[in-house]
Amino acid sequence: MTIQLPSTDGVLRTYEPRTEPLTVSPGTPFTSRTVFSAAHVVADPYADVSPDSPAAVDWDATLAFRRHLWSHGLGVAEAMDTAQRGMGLDWAGAAELIRRSAAEARAVGGRIACGVGTDQIAGGSLVEIRAAYEEQLAVVEESGAQAILMASRALAAAARGPEDYLEIYGHLLRQSTEPVILHWLGPMFDPALADYWGSADLDTATDTFLEVIAAHPDKVDGIKVSLLDARRETDLRRRLPRGVRCYTGDDFHYPELIAGDDQGFSHALLGVFDPLGPLAAQAVRVLDTGDTSGFRALLDPTVALSRHLFQPPTRFYKTGVVLLAWLAGHQTHFTMVGGLQSARSLPHLARAYELADGLGLFPDPKLAEERMKTLLSLYGVIA
Repeated sequence: MTIQLPSTDGVLRTYEPRTEPLTVSPGTPFTSRTVFSAAHVVADPYADVSPDSPAAVDWDATLAFRRHLWSHGLGVAEAMDTAQRGMGLDWAGAAELIRRSAAEARAVGGRIACGVGTDQIAGGSLVEIRAAYEEQLAVVEESGAQAILMASRALAAAARGPEDYLEIYGHLLRQSTEPVILHWLGPMFDPALADYWGSADLDTATDTFLEVIAAHPDKVDGIKVSLLDARRETDLRRRLPRGVRCYTGDDFHYPELIAGDDQGFSHALLGVFDPLGPLAAQAVRVLDTGDTSGFRALLDPTVALSRHLFQPPTRFYKTGVVLLAWLAGHQTHFTMVGGLQSARSLPHLARAYELADGLGLFPDPKLAEERMKTLLSLYGVIA
């Protein structure tokens, strides 16, 4: 059987899907690395909503996907940008997601960390921004989940310089009950976060970031860096206080950063581990045995898919992630909150299917092929 896939030049090309998936079994948590998958939300396709409406979430399918990730030993990073925070999922929806997922984590013994931001306000003074952070931090801590202090659009707009970041983050770290993960999300993921930490110069911004950590090392479990710059992440990792982890958020260079070098390694908190979950888990278990070459042999071939999903405009990577979840049978439809399923072109989606199929990511390749053909027909592609 073959399928006709559209290329970027408008020409159809013939692709022969694989017939057997990669065989991956669920397993226990890892011993050498701490690994989180930032997970997407499943929209309710029957809800009568518009792109401006509050998100309508299919809670059963959303929680089932998190159980899938936990079954492979992965932690879940909840209510992050992969869950469309600020791109279709508002704070009210995120708060419910946090409470539901944290309860599910307790029920199955899964690890969970949840995003804390300021997206219940569009902007405001530093006092208002601090209060917004505090409100969200309370929700996460009351749920029993670990907190991830995310970058704030409101703070990026209101801050006058590094001193404002030092004040806000210092206050939050002093009052947090357990060590948190600090998240530095680059502007390629969210243009509103340009010049974060008070400077457009990344070296200066890094110094401020490290100053925040150095002042409260006992309150920082780790940092999540999403700048798509492997050298910068490695340099930053080597400057961290002892005991503070680096969680790579680099969806372009994650195999080399997780593998590490003779001076250390990165743990992981990655959006691409949503579609790659079982394969990524298998690779990390190989790494647990000390087999770095085997780890790279499994994970290096996935980078082409990740680079494709996260190509500019990078913030729309969620569309490809949800497409692959639908093709893999984790949900019954290709619908996203905020209508974001329309954010990528048909050739882009077709290439995502081809790359994922080549990796064996679909448990039922025939189902994936049939669903891809259905999508193609909706766009007017005639077999």
